[in-house]
Amino acid sequence: MKANSVDELLRHLDGVVDVDRELVTVRDEPALREKIDGLIQTAVFGDGLVRDTARWLIWEIAQGLGIYPSSIHQLYMAIGRGDVPATFTVPAMNIRAMNYNSSRAVFRAANKHNVGAMLFEIARSEIGYTGQRPMEYTASVLAAAIKEGYRGPVFIQGDHFQISAARYKGDAGSEVQAVKDLMDEAVAAGFYNIDIDTSTLVDLSYPTLDEQQNTNYTLCARLTEYVREIEPEGITISLGGEIGEVGHKNSTVEELHAFMQGYRRELAQGLPGISKISVQTGTSHGGVVLPDGTLAQVKVDFDTLRDLSQAAREDYGLGGAVQHGASTLPPSAFNKFPEIGTVEIHLATNFQNIVFDYLPQEVVDEAYAYLREHHKDEWKPGKTDEQSLYSARKRAIGPFKAQWWNLDESHLAEIGGVLQEQFEFLFDQLNVKGTRDVAEQVTTRVVIHQPKPTEAVAAVAAEDVKDLAD
Repeated sequence: MKANSVDELLRHLDGVVDVDRELVTVRDEPALREKIDGLIQTAVFGDGLVRDTARWLIWEIAQGLGIYPSSIHQLYMAIGRGDVPATFTVPAMNIRAMNYNSSRAVFRAANKHNVGAMLFEIARSEIGYTGQRPMEYTASVLAAAIKEGYRGPVFIQGDHFQISAARYKGDAGSEVQAVKDLMDEAVAAGFYNIDIDTSTLVDLSYPTLDEQQNTNYTLCARLTEYVREIEPEGITISLGGEIGEVGHKNSTVEELHAFMQGYRRELAQGLPGISKISVQTGTSHGGVVLPDGTLAQVKVDFDTLRDLSQAAREDYGLGGAVQHGASTLPPSAFNKFPEIGTVEIHLATNFQNIVFDYLPQEVVDEAYAYLREHHKDEWKPGKTDEQSLYSARKRAIGPFKAQWWNLDESHLAEIGGVLQEQFEFLFDQLNVKGTRDVAEQVTTRVVIHQPKPTEAVAAVAAEDVKDLAD
């Protein structure tokens, strides 16, 4: 149960975890796994100092157990050098709904198949509509790892830390500062992997590829330099760039060269750059919804994706190309990504769909009623009610977070079980089974302690995220 004071929180852990000033020591790990449910409840739904203390305890407990937020940069650069074969594709999983329950399913699947090459991620837009600031997100993932007895590096990523083209046009300085502020918050929370998305600023009206990509690569370089200033000592945060906005025209190898050559010219000499590059090859975020609410079949241009990954590795030493918007692809498509050397694939919507499919019907009906009342402005002319609900239902995740989190155990177990099956399927198809050893071998462990909170951290103001990508 959620604790209402720091003293109550510490009594909850009495005999299980010792807290001596800023030193946290686990005395009884099996008992801790029983107690962690209450600790994460407090970290997510508590207020003020008791909430922040719970988050600090989870971080410090995880460090003590050998569960440590890490950067995947070293693994990707090893792939780029050819030291690690490009025979697996790292799943980057956007855990939007029921984070603790969903992440537990990830770690059960990872433990079963010895998986270490995997990313937990959340986008700038998702932080808004799911009501999960970075500190909360990290606490949920680490608590799930503790609960399931996972060990090793945990790669947590800021997905689509995106510049809004409209806001940039109106006030470039403020929009860039908003992304820097989010980077500050995320890095402090253990997000040691960040996808910089300035691809919204690509301007195809210019005659040359360099001109089209100029603002994109220049601003990506400036944000790279900023991250290098704020990253923890001993950690090189893994950064990604993006050459084409997801859902728009397919990327080309020539565009990749234009971006990378410009990016390298702009980046301060001697600084580590990006370790991967996101491209567009035919998908869209959330899939294409048909009038009956089902999803259209999507085709990926695998030949283009193979060529882009090969160029990224051979010409620039990167891990390879990244495929976004892939979770709604047909099951038969996933094994093709490791075959063609795709370094990373982003998966989000299908996990959300599983949650909605297995929630009690009355809970879904309540969420849909909320959407019709509060988000009717998103219903577009010519779209059916089913299409509009499918597109908007992600906006129910934040408002109904507590209700869904506290479903009875049978519903939580059913949803977690279906999710685990999906994660196991993806781990198999993407060929990441057995990757924990290589992930640990190439990743330098850096022990990072967070200061024990003495006063509550001020809440970060929510922002309008409707014009940002997922």
